[in-house]
Amino acid sequence: MRKAGALVAETLRGVAERVAPGVSTLELDVFAEDFIRRRGGEPLFKGYRGFPNTLCVSVNEEVVHGIPGDRQVRAGDIVSVDVGVRMDGWCGDAAATFAVGEVSDEARRLMKVAEGSLELAIRMARPDLRLSVVCRAIQEYVESQGFSVVKQFTGHGIGREMHEEPQVPNFVAPRMDDPVLRPGMTLAIEPMVNAGGSDVQVRRNGWTVVTRDGSLSAHYEHTVALTERGAEVLTR
Repeated sequence: MRKAGALVAETLRGVAERVAPGVSTLELDVFAEDFIRRRGGEPLFKGYRGFPNTLCVSVNEEVVHGIPGDRQVRAGDIVSVDVGVRMDGWCGDAAATFAVGEVSDEARRLMKVAEGSLELAIRMARPDLRLSVVCRAIQEYVESQGFSVVKQFTGHGIGREMHEEPQVPNFVAPRMDDPVLRPGMTLAIEPMVNAGGSDVQVRRNGWTVVTRDGSLSAHYEHTVALTERGAEVLTR
């Protein structure tokens, strides 16, 4: 999983270098697929339940699962990129949100809070702690900053498959599964944070999730392994 995670990180870094006004989301996707395959990896998302691409690229009010295409990003946009890799039978998954040129103060603060909530969760995740403690920390931090967490989509366990147990919500839900974290568990922790309300909807393409009120959204994710010493980020 360290190998898969390292390739995910390298791919995201390469995408970040190419996010600029005028680039199409499909160009980013073509780069990512070629980069992954040349290094012996397999795109994790492509073909998953019919998803057609290597990357999920979500712009502005798009939350997650944006399908790459002809859309060109523009100065002032924020672009969330999610990438997954399978390598030697093991998975890695990470996401980050990038500013295209100068963005609004709200956008920059949203990105800072969303990324900060992920880093908070990573610092807190350790053996013998209930998962809900980490989930509550994300929610309380985000809401204290005047933003909201998406509640219709969550993080997840990850290993030989992209989606494994347990679910990793960015909030505390009634009757949620609340396992004790143990060494050897690997989690994809992924706050999805909206500038407005938490409600989202899926576009007609069946994939792209957008904020219901049209507000901006930011998405950050790391694959994290629990060890005796605490959390090790595999996709840094």
